[in-house]
Amino acid sequence: MELKIRKNGEIYIVDVAGEVDLYNSYKLKTLILNMIEKEVKTFIINLDQVDYIDSSGIGALIYICTTIKNMNLKIIITNVHGSVQKVIELTKLTGFFPLCDNLEEAIEKISKDE
Repeated sequence: MELKIRKNGEIYIVDVAGEVDLYNSYKLKTLILNMIEKEVKTFIINLDQVDYIDSSGIGALIYICTTIKNMNLKIIITNVHGSVQKVIELTKLTGFFPLCDNLEEAIEKISKDE
């Protein structure tokens, strides 16, 4: 898994590439928690380049979303597709995760909420 951070105004976009699984999902959690410590308030997690996620990856996303929501910060997960989308649908988490189809839609939605 590869993680890249970029900024769009006050929005921090975390681009995730590769597989999110037992062996590396902690890296995503650690990165987001470090960003929260640095007082980042608005996140978009872009899963465009993720083609596989296991239960540990889903667990990491649940932890991240719960933490961010509890702190009244903002997060959207975008570009969920293929097997990742199937896993989220099978686990019935489509209502739990704040999802957008693409990055542009996510930026627009999160900007309106500010």
